[in-house]
Amino acid sequence: MPSSQTKRMTIGDFLLRRMAEAGIGHVFGVPGDYNLELLQQMHDGGAMEWVGNCNELNASYAADGYARLKGMGAFLVTNAVGAMSAINGVAGCYAEHVPVVAVCGSIPLRSIERNLGMHHTMADGTWDRFLSAFSQVTAAQVRLTPRNAAMEFDRLISTAWREKLPVYMEVPSDIAYLEIEVPTEPLVLEQPPSDPERLRSCVATVASFLSGAKSAAMLVDLDVDRFGVAAEVTELAEKLRLPIAACSTAKAVINETLPNYVGIYNGRASAPETIEAVEGSERLLTIGYRPIEVTTGDFSAKLPAESIHLRSHSADVGVANFQAVNLKDVLRGVIDAVSPVAERTIRKPAAPKPHAADGSAKLTQTAYWKAVQEYVKPGDVLLVDNGTSYALFGVELPESCTFVGSVNWGSIGFSVGALLGTLTAAPQRRHLLFVGDGSFQEAAQELSTIMRHHHKPVVLLINNGGYTIERGYLGRDERYNDIAAWAYAELPKVLCPDTTARSFVVKTPDDLRKAMSAPNDKMIFIESVMDPHDIPAPIAASSNHGADVDYGPRGPHHRDGAQLL
Repeated sequence: MPSSQTKRMTIGDFLLRRMAEAGIGHVFGVPGDYNLELLQQMHDGGAMEWVGNCNELNASYAADGYARLKGMGAFLVTNAVGAMSAINGVAGCYAEHVPVVAVCGSIPLRSIERNLGMHHTMADGTWDRFLSAFSQVTAAQVRLTPRNAAMEFDRLISTAWREKLPVYMEVPSDIAYLEIEVPTEPLVLEQPPSDPERLRSCVATVASFLSGAKSAAMLVDLDVDRFGVAAEVTELAEKLRLPIAACSTAKAVINETLPNYVGIYNGRASAPETIEAVEGSERLLTIGYRPIEVTTGDFSAKLPAESIHLRSHSADVGVANFQAVNLKDVLRGVIDAVSPVAERTIRKPAAPKPHAADGSAKLTQTAYWKAVQEYVKPGDVLLVDNGTSYALFGVELPESCTFVGSVNWGSIGFSVGALLGTLTAAPQRRHLLFVGDGSFQEAAQELSTIMRHHHKPVVLLINNGGYTIERGYLGRDERYNDIAAWAYAELPKVLCPDTTARSFVVKTPDDLRKAMSAPNDKMIFIESVMDPHDIPAPIAASSNHGADVDYGPRGPHHRDGAQLL
């Protein structure tokens, strides 16, 4: 941004200063010769803490988890080999609307200008391939030079924060120590102001739309969390006595113990009361709604024809479209404009019936998730990976919990890397990782980084001999859904020989309860052994329907015994 006051500062130090001003206190990543000079500046400056990862993909996952709790995250890798290893995680940030600054230490600027061949390139004289690759999965990209660095730092960091999307910057290794003129003022992160007339018109239209309805409801997606409007959503729902349903991508964003919270809406896979509240409403207010098959019950969602769709910077109300209106401004205006409703009946989904399990019997998914329901506490951070751990969507969470998952992008192993990020962002909270053996094997080595930093998560791993959720799609007994057998509970000792972590292998409900009673003054690792064919009913139904969507009427899943049912 233009400034009347400037000073001289090295490019690397200015980048680190701007990231710190954006609330980033830790940088994840892997060292490489093209980024070591930035790492040295980080070390010398002392304002930012380096968290080295086992690989670049896990670094991007960690930055994602960190950003979900702190507002923005960052990681640092080296040219091409590091960046391309991390690009899957960056794409996940884009899909899940997470602001992460991906910094790549790249080949020297003089090598580009002189067309000198360098390692970690294609050796064919092309320099923009990776900028082009990241243009597909980021909101902004740049190769920094001494001429553009001061402006581009601010542009990219502001874009990430405003759009809640990742950005990518290449920092040539020979420019980080060059001095440039930079603004003295700190970076100010704020949403652009709403257009006053458009905001007034939008608020009046939405308020009239809701006030004139005999029945109305709200359906929220993940942007309620990303743009920080959960408090406004709750206040509006309470003022109008509206039921609130959430997409699975927004689990725990709304306090699930509130009387007007009616559960996860997932089309035909939803509880009857949730379906009634959403589909039976005369008018529905959605916020950030993005329908995909995993949040619509395989496209079985039936939203009312008269639905309002609010997005981060625009809104659709009937035939009217409003641009240049900020979500928080709109919600605040509607709250002030509507009159309170005294009475409206809201039916919450019935609580699950108590299940009396034989404590000495073989541990089942049903008994496992009942124990989890009793184990979760207010304020917990819960990370979930793809697989039967998705049964966590059926667990009612107490207040002030944070739920972290890659529901839309669905990259398995995400939760393990993200756990490092959430632990780094909020070490004072209890962090619970729910992961299956197949997902865990994708990113298991990052457990060593978690232990190296003396974190104390609770790792709840289901050992059911492979990809049970995939067996519900296809290949019930096929070898391609099997994985190598690991002694999971012994890994803490392998990865950190002097660890004091408490490890358990549980095979019965009694074993599980005993493990869960252990004090969390140290890391807890609970390996729960279950049958490969034991699958929660909602997960089986989702997998079966997903196979229909994926493979069509002539797919191999129609063979007898091809699926878990």
